[in-house]
Amino acid sequence: MHERVYLDHEAKALEAPAEHAAELRLWLRLLTLSTMIEGEVRRRLRERFDVTLPRFDLMAQLLRAPDGMTLSDVSKRMMVSNGNVTGLVERLVESGHVVRRVSETDRRAQVISLTDAGRAEFRAMAVEHEQWIAEMLSGLDEDEIDTLMRLLGKVKASTRAAIDQGPKNPGPKNGASR
Repeated sequence: MHERVYLDHEAKALEAPAEHAAELRLWLRLLTLSTMIEGEVRRRLRERFDVTLPRFDLMAQLLRAPDGMTLSDVSKRMMVSNGNVTGLVERLVESGHVVRRVSETDRRAQVISLTDAGRAEFRAMAVEHEQWIAEMLSGLDEDEIDTLMRLLGKVKASTRAAIDQGPKNPGPKNGASR
């Protein structure tokens, strides 16, 4: 098996750690790990199921909504534009994984849901996806996972608080000088 080369976001910060705050190095490590895991999941989904990660994500959302969802609701949950969702839905309708119908409460809205075949195929993908993630994180024991989850919870809370407070020194917009 050939070795994969990943873009390592933290490499430059590690070359000169004194020039970068610990928080920045942490952020770069998290970004690197996220990029590595996501890239491998994308590759495996494509090779094993001939499906993209966005299609997998859309199917996951629909599995949680047995009565279906509007395109707008899917867009909000996936944090992408309606245009992006529309293209994904078109391909999943063509492949027989998703059906569309007009909303009973708003004739302008379309409701989409998984077909029986779509539900069955997604469940098979989800089982393998879970195994892939377990394999990639198998170097951690249960205590380490619990500790990391607790610490990442603190990171999430800290991040949420900083976002809610807004920037302390917003500086000039669009690179304009004062």
